[in-house]
Order: sequence, then structure tokens, then C-alpha cells
Amino acid sequence: MPLRIACVVEGHGDVNAVPTVIRRVAQEVEPATSVVIPHPIRIPKGKLLRPGELERAVQLAAMQAGERGGILILIDADDDCPAQLAPALLARARTARGDVPLAVVLPKSEFESWFLAAAESLRGHHGLPADLQPPANPEATRGAKEWIHRYMQGGYVPTLHQASLAAAFDIQLARRADSFDKCYREIARLLAIFREAGEVD
Repeated sequence: MPLRIACVVEGHGDVNAVPTVIRRVAQEVEPATSVVIPHPIRIPKGKLLRPGELERAVQLAAMQAGERGGILILIDADDDCPAQLAPALLARARTARGDVPLAVVLPKSEFESWFLAAAESLRGHHGLPADLQPPANPEATRGAKEWIHRYMQGGYVPTLHQASLAAAFDIQLARRADSFDKCYREIARLLAIFREAGEVD
């Protein structure tokens, strides 16, 4: 049986982009492992932070994951500090389903910040300039979506472009962004839990 990773996300573009990232990381760290990603559970961040909402989402995700799976919760940090909010969300998630392997990742400040970190690898995609360079500090660039929109021919629309860019960006370059490096390591950790238990195919 394949390993299942259920996802809780916030944006419409995340629904396809986050599974794409998981598959790409899994292919690098566990190429022999078959990974199934059920349709992500999408809940706006404002709602997810309310008492009981994250816990409800985790229960639904646990049903998707089944006995042979884990859960990845991925929402933008925005103006929140990932080092403070992520542990709080993880504690709440574990209270709801401490029996399921869990990971919480908060891109700083947005998912698209990871594209900025690997901007060179996106040259030519959807009309992005052939000489595109990342900003000096991608994760400190507030408005990553707007940054991409400014450089992309025709403008950036997450529901149209996010998953495509997620399939194209260099994930090793993106690890220059601390929050993506954490995402990479957390996905690898979920996979390792089952490998070490002798449960990966």
C-alpha cells in the first residue's frame, strides 16, 4: 500500500500546488516510495485559527490519511512569526490527533516567497524575464504574489499559475528560504517515519 499524506491548506492555488511540492520532495528523498495525496482540505487562515476549526480539519485529514499516512498543515505566515505560530498550531493539531504523524509549515511570508528564492529557475515560465533575479531577501519581501505579478507577462493568478510554478522551481535553490527548507525537512521526516517502521513500498 502507498503512503498517504493528507493536507490542510488555505488558498485555492494551494490545493494543487502543495501536493505538487510534496510529490517532488518525496521523489528526491524517497524515490522508491509511492505517495498518495488526497484532495487537500482548504480552509481560509482566519477561520482555521478559530478555536475548534483546526482540530476539526485535522480530524478530517486523519480520515483521509488512514492508518498508513500523515498530515501536512501548510498556511502562509503573512505577518505572523512562523517560529511562534507553527508550534502553537502543532500543539493544537496533536491534541486533536496525537496518534497521526503531523507537520505544520508556515511559508514566510507567503507560499510564493519560495518562488522568489528560486527565481532564476523560473526564467521563461509564463513569460517571466530571461534575466529574472531573486530579491536580496525573498522571505522579507512582503507581497511575493505582487512581485511575481509585476514580472510575469499578463500577470500572476494563483489558481492559474501557482501549481505550474511549483512544478518548475528548483527545490534546492528554494531551500535558501528557511521556511522552504523546513517544509522540505518536514516532508522528509513524515516519509522517514514509515520507512523506519518498515512500512514503505
